[in-house]
Amino acid sequence: MTSVEFVTIQDVQQEAERHGVALPLEQTDIWMSYQNTIEGRRYWGSAVLREDDRIVALISLVEFTTHGYRFLRAWHGPVWVDGTPTPEQERDAIKALSSAVHHKDGAQLFIRCAVWSESDLTHATLSAVPYDRTVVIDVTGGDEAILSRMKRRGRRDVRKSLRECPAACADETTDAMKSFREYYEIMVETGQRDGFAPAPIEDYETMLRILGEDHCRVFAARSEGKVIAWSIVTVTGTMAVRYYAAMRTDAMGMHATDRLLYWECCELGRRGISDYDLMGIGSDFSPSLKGLNEFKTKFTEEITEVAPDRDVPLHPIAYSTLTGIKSMRSALRR
Repeated sequence: MTSVEFVTIQDVQQEAERHGVALPLEQTDIWMSYQNTIEGRRYWGSAVLREDDRIVALISLVEFTTHGYRFLRAWHGPVWVDGTPTPEQERDAIKALSSAVHHKDGAQLFIRCAVWSESDLTHATLSAVPYDRTVVIDVTGGDEAILSRMKRRGRRDVRKSLRECPAACADETTDAMKSFREYYEIMVETGQRDGFAPAPIEDYETMLRILGEDHCRVFAARSEGKVIAWSIVTVTGTMAVRYYAAMRTDAMGMHATDRLLYWECCELGRRGISDYDLMGIGSDFSPSLKGLNEFKTKFTEEITEVAPDRDVPLHPIAYSTLTGIKSMRSALRR
């Protein structure tokens, strides 16, 4: 039987350190400070989950207020102390967590968290596009070792970019913190090309400012003095994540992204990072992301499975009503 104790996020971080668990950045206090700056969000609380007085999982949650309802989200949480849980262990933990949250705060409609196994307690997410697979690049051992672990087409494309792409790559975090305008213009162009609406420029600026240079870097490729591709990379411990990336349309034939990504791998490795997560690829679980696979999967032979986001309804009838309304609106749009 799983029990839930609400604690401070500092308690969670101390327990993670004591158990040798590497918390994702999104489960740390610095991330909560960042979320508190975003309208409609606030750090809600943290908890430890126990089985027979033994800590088995840790979780920190952010409250979202949107469209007249509230829900809680835990990016990459719960974080399991002993690796992937069994379906039975996970279901018991999710049941205990949802009961404890509902008792503490009955206003929350559901919890969105990382759940390995689908069950009668979970539902596909109302919004967002979760994923159950990602690409994590091993960036240890130096430049040649990183290249050697890529698929053949990855090595081919990187070598071609090194020969033919005129761009120079650099860490431009300090400049980006002073002014993000040049980088944002490329994100807008990327969104128009790829069919998405970027967040307001203030969101990126706030992310850089709150997370700071210890946890957030801007890497860029420049040609003839202009940025042609860039990425925002988050860092915590020995893990880095490619959170955002953008490229000018007229640079698509220059292999700038291959050159920049390889440079990032080498640079992160030199800084003591071991794993570089490219954040999500498509699968049968998330078919809409399959367009990302061709580019991302060439940089490693390994595909990493992760627990996808699922919704855990706390008010099943109200949640069912909301899903029905959403389905009706989608049908009308079609």
